[in-house]
Amino acid sequence: MPSQTQTRQSAQPMPRRAGSPRPDRRRQYRRRARAADLLVAALWSSGAVAIALFLATGGMSKFATVAGAVTSFGIIAGLVGTDFILVMLVLAARVPIIDSTIGHDRAMAVHRSLGKPALYLLLAHAALLLVGYGMTEGVNPVAEVFSLLAVPDMPLAFVGLGLLIVVVVTSFVAVRKRFSYEGWHLVHLLSYAAVIAAVPHQLSVGGILAQGSLERAYWISLYVLALGAIITYRFVEPVVSSLRHRIRVQKVETVAPGVVSIHMTGHDLRELGSSGGQFFIWRFWTGRTWWHSHPISLSAMPTDRAARITVRDLGGGSGSISQIPPGTRVSLEGPYGLFTDRARSAPRLAIVVAGIGITPVRALLEQSPLAPGEATILLRASDEQETYLWNEIISLAKKKGATVYTMIGRRARTGRTWMPAADAQRGVSLRSVFPDLAKSDLYICGPTAWLDLVEAEARASGLPQHQLHTERFDW
Repeated sequence: MPSQTQTRQSAQPMPRRAGSPRPDRRRQYRRRARAADLLVAALWSSGAVAIALFLATGGMSKFATVAGAVTSFGIIAGLVGTDFILVMLVLAARVPIIDSTIGHDRAMAVHRSLGKPALYLLLAHAALLLVGYGMTEGVNPVAEVFSLLAVPDMPLAFVGLGLLIVVVVTSFVAVRKRFSYEGWHLVHLLSYAAVIAAVPHQLSVGGILAQGSLERAYWISLYVLALGAIITYRFVEPVVSSLRHRIRVQKVETVAPGVVSIHMTGHDLRELGSSGGQFFIWRFWTGRTWWHSHPISLSAMPTDRAARITVRDLGGGSGSISQIPPGTRVSLEGPYGLFTDRARSAPRLAIVVAGIGITPVRALLEQSPLAPGEATILLRASDEQETYLWNEIISLAKKKGATVYTMIGRRARTGRTWMPAADAQRGVSLRSVFPDLAKSDLYICGPTAWLDLVEAEARASGLPQHQLHTERFDW
């Protein structure tokens, strides 16, 4: 067992109250999994739709010559690349049905996986068209660049391609780490400008999308969907929600050195529809913080009039909001994420949490309907100062009949372990802490490097993917 067991509450499972049957979690999971897989498959296959429409509306005839074939492959590359970019915008729009089906993390994973293929396809589009047009006109590709720049709408196409290169390059992990979250987010707003810049040349150059064709209708619909989703869910809905709920900071409470809880008041906050474990994008309207947006989980379930988040000072952005004055107006986007009780598929619940990762877990535990003995929680901290909200977790666990273990100490410097050396040497493992791990949904939340080690052990122990739920504090 962990080296420091602060409290342990255990009880034999008891029948649920009459009229409150246990939900068939596995059946619910299977339905969600099928819907999620179909949605992801549809997103990827939209590229095939773009190719099929091109070939079906006269594209086949363009392969009659070598120059025509090169040009046609360039057109296909451009169509699929643009399709992927528009799909990425739909995923980035945080559409509620997508978020509730596949979750924010998986949506962003698909979003990132489309980035490089989209860029490579658009670069191939430009290169192949220069070669193909040059072969047709009998000029070299470099000279063809100047010819295309003289065509109306084409300069905007080159600008759009340049903007997309900037966006994709700044998404590489090594490059992204050099940016603040706000700076990186600002750069990614260029993707919207890039898409808009590409519209005129796609509709006018070369007659590819002829007036009245099914292909033209498809592309206009896809542009409307992508840009409409961005406008609706990233701008209009957050503004309307913020004005409706009229959220303001009530007080800022120090929890530990560098950690504060921000208590907020508002109107009809339960109608935000948030679940324990979800997060919002918060913006605090002061002169120092208005341009920062903060993805932060609720650390307690909202009432009609009150909400709370708990924040650790991990940089300029999070540090500045610890000093905001009472009365500050707050706007928000969300809720987002599937780190909730709704994602469960197994009869038991296991939780491993470290540091400020306690925040979504605290709200998750508060809202989850648990039978006595159903849940086991391991609280992890490097030292006593990192035991944020542990007293609240322990109090909730006592009320719900959950078992709580604690583990305090610096992570071992040798070996790939997520626990202190003393515990690792004594053979402590996920299976020793959670004997029913195979029958449990495992929720892990904390710093990314630590979380990756816990996740690796869970996978090595044979835990199925659908029983593993993670929440990383990075972007």
